[in-house]
Amino acid sequence: MLRTEGERTPGFKLLLAILIGAALSIPLFSVWLLVYDRQTQSEQATSSITEGWGGPQAMSGPMLVIPYRAMTTDTIVDRGQSITRSREVMRELTLSPEVAELSTTVAPERRKRSIYEAVVYDAKLSGSARFAFPPDLSRNGVKIEDMDLSRAELRFGVSDPRGLGANPQVIVNGARLRLQPGGGSGGGRGFFAWIDASSLTSQPIAVRFQYELRGNSSLTYAPQAGETVWTVRSGWPHPSFGGDFLPQQRSVDTKGFEATYRIGNLALGKSLVSTGDAGQSNVVEKVRPATPDDYVARDAGAPQVASINLIQPVDLYSQVNRATKYGFLFIGFTFLALLMFDVIGGVRVSAVEYLLMGAAIVLFFVLLLAFAEVIGFTFAYIVASAAIAGLNTAYSAAVLNSWRRAYFIGGLLVGLYAVLYVLLSLEAFSLLIGSLLLFAALAGVMYGTRRVDWSAPRKPEEV
Repeated sequence: MLRTEGERTPGFKLLLAILIGAALSIPLFSVWLLVYDRQTQSEQATSSITEGWGGPQAMSGPMLVIPYRAMTTDTIVDRGQSITRSREVMRELTLSPEVAELSTTVAPERRKRSIYEAVVYDAKLSGSARFAFPPDLSRNGVKIEDMDLSRAELRFGVSDPRGLGANPQVIVNGARLRLQPGGGSGGGRGFFAWIDASSLTSQPIAVRFQYELRGNSSLTYAPQAGETVWTVRSGWPHPSFGGDFLPQQRSVDTKGFEATYRIGNLALGKSLVSTGDAGQSNVVEKVRPATPDDYVARDAGAPQVASINLIQPVDLYSQVNRATKYGFLFIGFTFLALLMFDVIGGVRVSAVEYLLMGAAIVLFFVLLLAFAEVIGFTFAYIVASAAIAGLNTAYSAAVLNSWRRAYFIGGLLVGLYAVLYVLLSLEAFSLLIGSLLLFAALAGVMYGTRRVDWSAPRKPEEV
């Protein structure tokens, strides 16, 4: 015989609450998909805002590339006989500066379109470098008399040349050079200048340069000199320092930041002199913009870099996504309170009432996402939590036939929302706080139901 509502056992009610909670995982998962979809739209809008301005910029150089003559031998088989022939080929010697000093001033700007925002910047760069042949140049198998010093190239690498300003300047030994687009005879991106490096045989070559660069999100530099000093100043108060090197000195406050990098070629693990075939791409062209996960696994040929990201202080989509992961905690605690009123307090709670209150909790995360895109995460959290806590409190007053019991439900929700906000703020301690909260809830339930016979049906209430 089927049981009536009054004959349901406490164990059956527990199972019913669990099943309804499991059913609510479907709309909760849909909220996760909604957050992902809105985040994708935000990234597309950000790309649209920064289109034509310049992407995340990565820089390298200057590097001095000198063509030289070399002999190579080829072995061919002709009529069953091996024939060895020697021929002259042109190769390139790449010389890194002994010392390179670079000063960069980054002026950030927020740009908005509708509810979306992106950070772009104007960077002014100035610096100097000194080139000289190392005393052990002969160890590289290249003789100075084989070099065509009059056809040397001074190369600067830039990942997105669209962001270059209109008037870059490169001065060598007091004379301003005429700049050309591209990476020189080796291809690639950036700019270069032809230079007569004949004076390099008797004295070092001093290079001074300055140019402006527009970009967004991040600025990356690939050091290649014997000693590199890179100083960066900006009015952005939320930098993130990444890459293979961190600054030796840095200061960050509400007015901006200043960072100084000092990097030697011993730390880079590379010589100041390298050789290769003419027209072969070198390390300058392999510089890539930095991303947060760019340095977890990188191929051996990629250059080592120092990177600065101009991050947003709060990524609302990641915050909402993390909050949604605690949705089951909210549903579980609310259902637990209703179950205790049902099993211990003698108040009848139907499956529909469980479902409606659970749906309101899922709706909290949708409201949080919708308001966060307009008024920011913190204010959106206050508005959404107040709305759902108030709605469930008023509804539970009718379900439980008591405002006193409803205030308990409301207080429970307010406490949960407060704890969740703390969990989102203290990411390092979120697991500890969450596990302690679950332990306290389990201990309370075990104590409150220690005398409950879960298999015995409850007697119908007298009217």
